[in-house]
Amino acid sequence: MEVCCDLEVDVNGEETFMVDKKIIASYSGRLSKLFGKSKDSTRNLKVIFHDFPGGAESFELMSRFCYNNGKTQISPSNISLLHCAAQFMEMNNSVSATNNLLDQTEKSLEEISYWTWSELLVALKQCQDLLPVVNSSGVLQKCLDSLAGRLALASETSPCPSTSSPDSSGFRFSCDTKSTESLKTSLSRGTWWFEDLLILSPVLVEMVVKSMVARKIDHLMISRFLFYYQKSKFYAATSDEKRKVIETVIDMLYSLDGNSVSCKSLFGILRVSMTLNINKSSRNKLESMIGSQLDQAALDNLLVPSPHETNYLYDVNLVLRFLKAFLRGGICQASAMQLRKVSSLMDSYIAEVAPDPCLKPSKFRAIAIALPDSARDSYDGLYQAVDMYLEVHAGLSEEEKLKICCVLNYEKLSAEVCIHLSQNSKFPSKSAVQALISQQYKLKSLLHGTNNSKPYTDSPCTSSADVSSMGKQDEATDQVVLYAGKLDVLSDNEELKAHLQGMQWRVIELEKVCRKMQTQMAKIVKSRISRHGCTRSLPRLCS
Repeated sequence: MEVCCDLEVDVNGEETFMVDKKIIASYSGRLSKLFGKSKDSTRNLKVIFHDFPGGAESFELMSRFCYNNGKTQISPSNISLLHCAAQFMEMNNSVSATNNLLDQTEKSLEEISYWTWSELLVALKQCQDLLPVVNSSGVLQKCLDSLAGRLALASETSPCPSTSSPDSSGFRFSCDTKSTESLKTSLSRGTWWFEDLLILSPVLVEMVVKSMVARKIDHLMISRFLFYYQKSKFYAATSDEKRKVIETVIDMLYSLDGNSVSCKSLFGILRVSMTLNINKSSRNKLESMIGSQLDQAALDNLLVPSPHETNYLYDVNLVLRFLKAFLRGGICQASAMQLRKVSSLMDSYIAEVAPDPCLKPSKFRAIAIALPDSARDSYDGLYQAVDMYLEVHAGLSEEEKLKICCVLNYEKLSAEVCIHLSQNSKFPSKSAVQALISQQYKLKSLLHGTNNSKPYTDSPCTSSADVSSMGKQDEATDQVVLYAGKLDVLSDNEELKAHLQGMQWRVIELEKVCRKMQTQMAKIVKSRISRHGCTRSLPRLCS
């Protein structure tokens, strides 16, 4: 057959081919339709392709198929190129019913289960270079399905990782290992494929992970791979490449079960991402994941330096977002233990940021009231932070100080802290009075509760000393109320201090009385029960 070079083909500006127009057109529906519109079929033509999939290499493979009477060697290393070229050139049944390239590549794909592991990776790497065209060809999806299927089978059968890429059969389901290597084998078992998948781009890794999730592969194993991928890829990557990697890793971790991702690892990702300017969506996902596990965080994790545009020492806004994410999970879903852990962590964090002279009162107050009151059993820790903040920010107005003190629940302050507060000159006088009055109400409630819990007051077992103590209790209560009434109308500072000191001593005395009465009541109840126990008759067992 006479061959002439009457067609010049420019492929993506990479290379120019001189080919026989008639031969190429006999297999390509695209060129056949193009030449059919040409009026002059004798003169030489030039075709320019700007988006030929696979470039010059792919066009050359396709041309050899045409020149070889519709025959070529199809292998995992070229199947993606040939399949995409066949689709682009419309080399299907409409041109040749028997020797069309598209059918041949699809038949070869049906044997993908017989490919070795290395052959599958080569095919995937080639698909990666053909994105996004290969995405619609079907080749990529079949490769992804095969990869995920093999990894799912490997996780079930625990393949021996003596070689990271078992080329001979795709997987090794058994092997002989020496006892001295058993520990190494057990550690690497299940993770032998991590290194192999480092050849994949972030876009393809995302597709692989989605296929693995669909196959219900262990999420813990997937998260371990993602962290390994991120660390390994960072060694020789540019800043832009690092950003793409970290965004992909965050997005994929977000799709996994939260229990499969450790809080410590997430903070590691956070530290890395801070300098990469990742997109807002990925940042929100990362903060949401950390917030949902805030009860597992440590104080050092939260001490993140503030962004350059702010004057704060630490990034308080970031911690506020963590708290919002934690609370978004629902207070009802969070256990009492989780709430206590987070409140304790927040008290430590607030105490750490309180000495920051640039921290505004509104920001301090926001972080202090972020958690609901039910999260704290005691406000003693928060009081220490407020004390420190008022000491550093001594120039605050009385009104600003009162707003800061409003974060405290005085009813949940211990007696010792209340006494300390009443003597603390950094706190407004109103706060000191409010703290002591709250203690008065607590003592009144305690004494009233003790009074109501005396079921045997009129019993002969009650001694005259007990009655005398109870009389003292009523007298003490009246005196506390009297002090509280006086404090409400005091305005002179010196007189206020004198009355506060008197009330402090009264609080101490009342605490002693309460403890003594509780001890006496316990003895009375125990004595009464023991007497009743001795006189109770035994049940009649027989007549």
